[in-house]
Amino acid sequence: MSGVLRFVFTSLLACLSIDSLKASNAKIATDWNAEILEIADSEDAFTTLKGLRTVTLMHLAMHDALNSRTSKYARYSSIQPEFEGSGHGPESSSRNLSGNMSGNGPKKVPENVPSNQRGSAIAVHAAYYVATSFYPDHAARLEVLRDQQLAHLLELSRPNATKSHGAAIAAAVIKSRRGDGWDTDAEYNWHPMAPGVYAEFNEHSGTPEGFVFGAGWAQARGFGFSEAEYFRVAPPPSIDSDAYTQAFNEVKAIGRFQSIRRTADQTHIALWWKDFVENSHNRLARDLIEQESIELIDAVRLLALLNTSIFDAYIASFNNKFHFNHWRPYTAIRWADNDGNDATLAESTWTNTHQHTYAFPSYPSAHGTACAAAMTIMESVFGKNYAFTMSTPLVDRAGPFSGKIEMQPSTRSFAAFSDAADQCAESRVFLGIHFRYDAATGVTLGRRVGENTLKRLLNPSAFNPAAYR
Repeated sequence: MSGVLRFVFTSLLACLSIDSLKASNAKIATDWNAEILEIADSEDAFTTLKGLRTVTLMHLAMHDALNSRTSKYARYSSIQPEFEGSGHGPESSSRNLSGNMSGNGPKKVPENVPSNQRGSAIAVHAAYYVATSFYPDHAARLEVLRDQQLAHLLELSRPNATKSHGAAIAAAVIKSRRGDGWDTDAEYNWHPMAPGVYAEFNEHSGTPEGFVFGAGWAQARGFGFSEAEYFRVAPPPSIDSDAYTQAFNEVKAIGRFQSIRRTADQTHIALWWKDFVENSHNRLARDLIEQESIELIDAVRLLALLNTSIFDAYIASFNNKFHFNHWRPYTAIRWADNDGNDATLAESTWTNTHQHTYAFPSYPSAHGTACAAAMTIMESVFGKNYAFTMSTPLVDRAGPFSGKIEMQPSTRSFAAFSDAADQCAESRVFLGIHFRYDAATGVTLGRRVGENTLKRLLNPSAFNPAAYR
């Protein structure tokens, strides 16, 4: 083969490799996303913020790694990684990839490779660093994913990136969240039984006597705000009001176990939406990223915004929950003879659709808040009138660790993300664990949280497309 033909052939192969990479490179983000959430589910079934916080920090680190090369979006962390300005940056220290993927020592990489390929490898190292920082017991499993991805990148374009570069960016992101209170144990002070006041029902929640879940969440620092009180909502309706009576009678009828008022589709909605938001909405995001062939830098930004919004939604919701300390339908219906409202009738044996109530105050719905925040992020990326199908194959039979049941069918379709958010919140009424005003306020709060995330984090910056190719 002549030198000219060899040059043309090599150039064509390079173009084909880069084109194929654009179609598949987002898997770098979606594979890490799925891996961490699977580990989190196996460890604590999403009953703590550990998995959500880890996947959020991971995607923020990947985002900052990619944008250290391109500046397409503003970085999350304002902390300068140690390599910057120290003479140890990627151009001075990234002559070798760390790790021994082939058994033959570190691989040499050329200098003349596309900037986005170097950024992709740096992002892989950043993801690995965050993941192993919080799940060190799974390091061997995470090493497999890291090395597979780096081998893929080397096969296509041999990126000039190093472990130290990705680790430094990841460390800066982790450092920015020190002391955020995600795992704080806060003391809860029980109040005397009174109309509208949260009361214990450990026989229905399956939790130890005196246990309340999530009081510490109410005091944690969000990613997009420092004080959860910024999102204070209006109080729930008074117990003697018509609005309360209407909500009481609705959930009593439609949210009861084996309700004759609830349709088969409403029962499916009640159960299908039970999956934790961080699980179901990340699964949806991964599906849409693949379906729309989104490039890595935009996929990472979507996943970072999605998870920051879900985290912030939980913090904002629980801050309101413990501020208002509002009772659950289970307590309200069984204790209605004492609520001072003649229009509400007690039923001492009432139970809800799945015969379980979560052990924390009712108002507003955390599930509705998180769904609406997540769907607000989705809408910002895919558009208001984007039709999609969402999959939820398994849900808890009752509360966490109660065993799983299969959903038949496993999918539901929507004409818009806002429709899905509304249905998600309403599902808690059909399930019998929330009043309608819990759900409605959750949607409003969640949209505020999602909009705040979009306003404050990872905004587009001055960007030269020629630099990212």
